[in-house]
Amino acid sequence: MTASSPDQSSAPRLARWAALLALPLVAACSSTPDGVIAAKGVHDPFEKQNRSMHQFNLTVDQYAYRPAGIGFSKVVPDPIEDSVNYFADNLGMPKVMINALLQGDIENFGWALARFLMNSTIGGFGLSDPASEFGIPVVDKDFGQTLHTWGVGEGAYLELPFYGPSTERDTVGIMVDIWLNPFSFIGNNTLGDATLYSNAGELLSNRGRYSDTIDAILYESADSYAQARLIYLQNRRFELGTGGDADAFDPYADPYDDPYADPYADASADPYSDPYSDPYEDPYALQ
Repeated sequence: MTASSPDQSSAPRLARWAALLALPLVAACSSTPDGVIAAKGVHDPFEKQNRSMHQFNLTVDQYAYRPAGIGFSKVVPDPIEDSVNYFADNLGMPKVMINALLQGDIENFGWALARFLMNSTIGGFGLSDPASEFGIPVVDKDFGQTLHTWGVGEGAYLELPFYGPSTERDTVGIMVDIWLNPFSFIGNNTLGDATLYSNAGELLSNRGRYSDTIDAILYESADSYAQARLIYLQNRRFELGTGGDADAFDPYADPYDDPYADPYADASADPYSDPYSDPYEDPYALQ
């Protein structure tokens, strides 16, 4: 019997350990009252530790991630950058399909499967995106969304090393998603290496392309930790809001909107006018 190589045998073992380590976080998420999060907006009992980790991530970004990302985007032509991103996204489609099934979302499972098959064939193994040209919608599913669908609470806010903003629920999702993607277990193989390198290339590409926006948040705001936390939680809750979360937040909503206002009312109308008055009546006529 031929012995397995260390790389091939260690990946599934590491994934199983990651899943086991995630169980206490799932329990913590389940025990966090949704009312606390909805009332306070942010549940951050580990803020002191999170801020320390945020400073560590800022240092890594300033001296490694940011210059590498900006350099990558300057050196690599845009069409090749696009191909790297398409390729990485396509290799992540099996994970998306599995999560869609776990969420009972058959429609999006079908769209994800269609995108994967089309981009993997006529799209040159995922180096281009003909699926979008044919109108097949983009599907993005992860295990954090799956846990939300199963009723698991958001849990506490966390800042992860080398990763950034997350929550207890999404941290579990990140670890499980590694296990859910079959390409993650392929070691000493061209496809397995391509998965690793394309994901790294996509991260560098995004850091370089969106450098101005990211820099404004991390280096120009008065409190970059609070700003990054707010943006992450708002976007994530809005993304999951279609599931009917009580704490869902629409970042595009007007905070000064009257929730009881008539949606069909004329916005330019005088709010103090008599709605039953004759619009053609002379206001100066003798009564």
